[in-house]
Amino acid sequence: MSTIRTDALDPSASVLLLVDFINPLRFDGAKALTPSALAAADQTARLRRRLARQGVRTIYANDNYGQWNSDFRALWARCASKEGPAGHIAKQMKPTQRDFVLLKPRHSAFHSTPLDILLEQLACKRLIITGIAADSCVFFSAMDAYLRGYSLWVPVDCVAAESADARDKALELMSRVLKADIRPSVAAAAGRG
Repeated sequence: MSTIRTDALDPSASVLLLVDFINPLRFDGAKALTPSALAAADQTARLRRRLARQGVRTIYANDNYGQWNSDFRALWARCASKEGPAGHIAKQMKPTQRDFVLLKPRHSAFHSTPLDILLEQLACKRLIITGIAADSCVFFSAMDAYLRGYSLWVPVDCVAAESADARDKALELMSRVLKADIRPSVAAAAGRG
């Protein structure tokens, strides 16, 4: 009988959560969202490099787009092979061997995924949530994180929405109700992993 390994993961008190950045950008509202998504991806890529130097782990939480036999790395490869914004974002957000990936069937990165268990094994206390869209999947993920007792940082410059107004209203709600830090990635202390 083989033994299941249960080695503890190196702790990461802060974890960077990338929500739906790996995205073919084929949905109603994608054209309006694209400029914001490109800007958020640029800032998130910079933040990710800075956090990685501090030992902060990264988790990709991406839609499965209704494909129940999806594979994250195949999804990344499909998006990265595209011309234009979807390809640019995917290439910029290429996962490393150290990163974790999961596919989600609904808006929240927590709903029907192993995210809870992974964060527990990482001894995470603070989630840094970035991605698409601030007023949908980012918001639902932040709400579920707050309900689970995580401290939140949702950098205003690392989330996208179809309009600045939609993004700002979602961030204001996350700040007020979920006690999220919404300062930009360059202004806020990133935590120490």
